Amino acid sequence: MKCDLAGKVSLVTGAARGIGKAIADRLAANGSDVYYTDRDIDEVRAAAAGRRWLRLDVTNADDLAAARQRVEAEGGRLDILVNNAGVNTLAHRVPFDQFPRAEWDRIVAVDLTAVYEVSRTFATLMRRQGSGRIINIASVVGMVPLRLQCAYVAAKAGVVNLTRGMALELGADGILVNGIAPGSTLTDGTRKLFYGEDGLFRESAQRMLDHVPLGRPAEVDEIAVAAIFLADPENTYMTGHVLVVDGGWTAGYSREF
Repeated sequence: MKCDLAGKVSLVTGAARGIGKAIADRLAANGSDVYYTDRDIDEVRAAAAGRRWLRLDVTNADDLAAARQRVEAEGGRLDILVNNAGVNTLAHRVPFDQFPRAEWDRIVAVDLTAVYEVSRTFATLMRRQGSGRIINIASVVGMVPLRLQCAYVAAKAGVVNLTRGMALELGADGILVNGIAPGSTLTDGTRKLFYGEDGLFRESAQRMLDHVPLGRPAEVDEIAVAAIFLADPENTYMTGHVLVVDGGWTAGYSREF
């Protein structure tokens, strides 16, 4: 998918790898001046491949202030913000009443609270401009919950409704706020869980894919295409929407019935 993002400044969190890198790469390929951000300095520098990059731990207030100062110093505007940084748990796939509180706090801090913190850090720039796009990466599990990942399910459900609430409040300032709810996507994390030869739940992968009409997980670039659609300057009347990109998973399909 192609659109004209020349002159647009973007910032993507969690851009060192996976969906975040794919989105940042797509934004850059369509002409945007992109800030690749991640807490892993070496990986985000490599991902940026000569473009702008920032170390940014989305849970760290000092990092957020420094990122805001950098953006203001280098032009003072931000047109597209993609809140992609996220975590889940590999070791604690247990019922909610056994789920460790520390793990709950870690996941909610990154996956939900940081979306609020990063967005409010940069929303003032967008208000001043009278324009902007905020794209929040949620998940299908925030819309249709799965078992044994209560913190991730709750956090992503929060992102879905936070996206809608932000859209209500920022629309008058010319800022469109939308989300993307990916289904199962091939990333380092899902390979460790499902799709790698030594995945923790490798035996469950096919049962999960039996509920996906397309019969496979998404590639990261297939999620990035959706982000480009939401960022396209010609897409001017969509806000408060969460775009599901899940191969038909939530349509209710099962090969068994």
